[in-house]
Amino acid sequence: MVRIGMLGCGFLATFYMQGLAEVPNQQVVTVYGRDKGKAAAFAQRWNIPESTDDMEAVAAREDVDLVIIALPNALHLPATRLIASHKKHIACTKPLARNAEEARQMLEAVQQAGIIHCYGETEVFSPAVIRAKSLIDEGSIGRILTVRSREAHAGPHAPHFWNAEEAGGGALLDMGCHTIEAARYFIGKDIKPVEVLAWGDTMVHTDKTTAEDNAIVLLRFENGAIGQTEVSWTARGSLDLRNEVYGTEGSIFTDVTRSTPINAFVRSTNAYLLEKAESNTGWIFPLPDEARVYGYHEEMKHFVECVAQGKQPRETFTDGLIINTIMDAAYRSMREHRWVPIEI
Repeated sequence: MVRIGMLGCGFLATFYMQGLAEVPNQQVVTVYGRDKGKAAAFAQRWNIPESTDDMEAVAAREDVDLVIIALPNALHLPATRLIASHKKHIACTKPLARNAEEARQMLEAVQQAGIIHCYGETEVFSPAVIRAKSLIDEGSIGRILTVRSREAHAGPHAPHFWNAEEAGGGALLDMGCHTIEAARYFIGKDIKPVEVLAWGDTMVHTDKTTAEDNAIVLLRFENGAIGQTEVSWTARGSLDLRNEVYGTEGSIFTDVTRSTPINAFVRSTNAYLLEKAESNTGWIFPLPDEARVYGYHEEMKHFVECVAQGKQPRETFTDGLIINTIMDAAYRSMREHRWVPIEI
């Protein structure tokens, strides 16, 4: 039995709880929230025995094996240091940190503590993405040439995302971590990314943020393959998650939010449809099992199994650091309007 402490009681923590719902041999025994009342309500909703506004109390509990960080970006580093000081295994949501320097400090903390460190990059745990990767590994589409990934919606749900200093960046940091890791996953994580060219701008939300609300990134790998990222906080019409993988012998497409297995026409509904849904009238495309489709179930199952078996997962803080390093180079490319080498 893996006993879990949850740090966070908001939108992301809810997805983690949904992902854990069918994972055996685990129990969330306590939840931390900066707002004690919200933490208590979250605990009641999910039948968690204890809630607290004391983060150290979670990390210090003798019966906690794994602590999941579902907090804003600015809190990832201090939370990791605290958890590592108590030598508890850690799972941290994406992006690992606000920048590569913070990510490096996080990696050093978990390595020095000798604990299991899980990087919560859901994209590569999505069942559709996993199946696409299995086709690639079977040689079905030959050598991978390009990967084009898109993540878009009309804007974040929480105020801290709009604060460029607190978040560490805008749409690229928020969603580019998904698309860049998708490219590494499909092309091969053993193949080194060598340089990046990026554009970003605040095209719409100038009254809310100084960070970019749109970005495009070209990522070149040492074997010549290209990863193309498109991210947007200004795309109307709900969440848009797509991957296009092109090889020498074929291609693969994943689209988990626009090509759902349910299409309905409604005059009106108060039902929850999917993340970032903008309309509850007309044609709607609800997801039957959103947490599983996005990868939260497979991710949580894998992390719990790794903790139970005492082994590092397939997505670690090392991967998180690589992604932060690539995104740092992309931000530099935005500023300097040129290809920037990636030093990993």
